[in-house]
Amino acid sequence: MERILIIKLGALGDFVQAFGAFASIKAAFPNAHITLLTTPPFVELAQSCPWFDEIQIDSRPTLRRPQGFLHLRRLFQKQDAVFDLQTSGRSARYRSLAPRGLHWSGISRGCSALHANPHRDDMHTLARLNDQLHHARIPVLARTVPDFLTNKGAEIAKPYVVLVPGAAPHRPQKRWPLERFILLAQNLSQQGKHVVIVGSPAEQDLGSAIHAACPEATNLVGQTTLTELAGVLHRSSCVIGNDTGPLHLAAAMDAHTITLFSKDSDPRLAAPLGITPGRTRTLSAPDLATIQPERLEALLPP
Repeated sequence: MERILIIKLGALGDFVQAFGAFASIKAAFPNAHITLLTTPPFVELAQSCPWFDEIQIDSRPTLRRPQGFLHLRRLFQKQDAVFDLQTSGRSARYRSLAPRGLHWSGISRGCSALHANPHRDDMHTLARLNDQLHHARIPVLARTVPDFLTNKGAEIAKPYVVLVPGAAPHRPQKRWPLERFILLAQNLSQQGKHVVIVGSPAEQDLGSAIHAACPEATNLVGQTTLTELAGVLHRSSCVIGNDTGPLHLAAAMDAHTITLFSKDSDPRLAAPLGITPGRTRTLSAPDLATIQPERLEALLPP
């Protein structure tokens, strides 16, 4: 049996945007044993996916913690082909651990299927993944809703609007001010729309603050796994939030999304892209504090 390894380490938005690439590789090698090399935050989500036979965890080995290098070397020795969809300096360095002659698709020097497009840094993530698959001669499948996730998570009375107030903590410029989220939640509630707040355990203070000001809302911050979150997002009438992973997950679930972009990130390269045309929208401003809730309310689907 042919053995294929896919490398996709994170972050959440990047992992979710690789769903189509995962499916395309699986379709190209339907009888192969496919292993995913990823990081701990994505194991539970990966285990729910139909494309992988095995999940391996990257321990991020270093010269001070070299044990993981031996594990990776042994893992690569078992493979017939590797698809490095992370295409980072870190994953490219892993190629030096692979046996000579192993088919490797990626950006590291000497790849069998070198993803060497000089414009790759100016391409949207989805286009870049498709370009890599073309270079590796893998037919690209059309994206579809991951139906294995649609029924996950808490059943909430419809319709409801999901708010995602968090974002990467080391990039505060990507966050719409908390007081704006509070005002938006209150406005939506007054209009008869149920509000659901989601986020990671590290963002519980944001969820608590919005819920305290809008007690009619449902606060799920820190209370869902990624698979459960996917189902909640899929069944929503709209998802509103910062440029962060859950918005990409919502787009992958074909939910209506409105994503806020500051000057800290470029929607041309990183905007969540849904499956049905017209379901994903972006709102950009150099300083997110200048965006008032009414502008978002005007973009809500009917």
